[in-house]
Amino acid sequence: MQFDWRTILGPALTTAVALIAFIVDRSFVTVPNPAPLFVCIVALVSSINGIASGLASATVAVIFSALFFLNHRTAPGYDAHDVARMVLLALTAGGTAIITGMLRRKWMDAFASQQEHYATSARLAAALDQVDIGIVLLGADTRAEFINRAFRDYFALPDEIADSQPPFIALMYHGRDTGAYELPEDQLAHFIAARTEMMRTGDSTPININLADGQVLRFSCTALPDGGRMLSYTPVTDLVRHGDWPERAEHYRSLRKGLRPPFPDRLAAE
Repeated sequence: MQFDWRTILGPALTTAVALIAFIVDRSFVTVPNPAPLFVCIVALVSSINGIASGLASATVAVIFSALFFLNHRTAPGYDAHDVARMVLLALTAGGTAIITGMLRRKWMDAFASQQEHYATSARLAAALDQVDIGIVLLGADTRAEFINRAFRDYFALPDEIADSQPPFIALMYHGRDTGAYELPEDQLAHFIAARTEMMRTGDSTPININLADGQVLRFSCTALPDGGRMLSYTPVTDLVRHGDWPERAEHYRSLRKGLRPPFPDRLAAE
């Protein structure tokens, strides 16, 4: 059974401080009431090890304070003033232990919930990296908070750029600068402006984007409750290109197979 040093930290620390106070008070100089220091120790212990350890430290603090007050009296016993001070110390130290311990428990629960949230986000991100649909999640400021592997592959987006949370317009300009779009140069400005407007307004109308390498992606924008956007780029090369140029269908399918996992050679419409 593993011993947890934190279980005795509070009582041990309180005892050590009290003994030092006794020794200094008897041998060197008069020590003032150490009750405030005891309360600080109780707060520290409760924040580290919880309410139980804090209450144990508070009990030790009250016992040593009683001995300390008795040692400072010229007559035996306690007067009403000493009793009042000890009661006040007990209430203060006990209340400090309970309040600090409850705050610690609340903080630990919040931390555990946050860790679980991060783990879920990591699993979701890993799953989205395995699909052939390009996914981009934009925040309310239109900066990309997540870009999956498919989108990076389709648009030859380097990881250092994707991980820097670029704004949506920067992703569009990257596609323009790398010649990703199958469009005449004089139409690129209008294309980028139209796509940006669709994103800003949350227009969910799907459109096809022809890439220079022969692939076709169906772009769709979904408005999110927090003001962000989810952009999806679904590969539809087989559906579009096979109907347009049957003799080049195998060529377009080979382009897709070169970037993402293999797809069925035929898509049957129900």
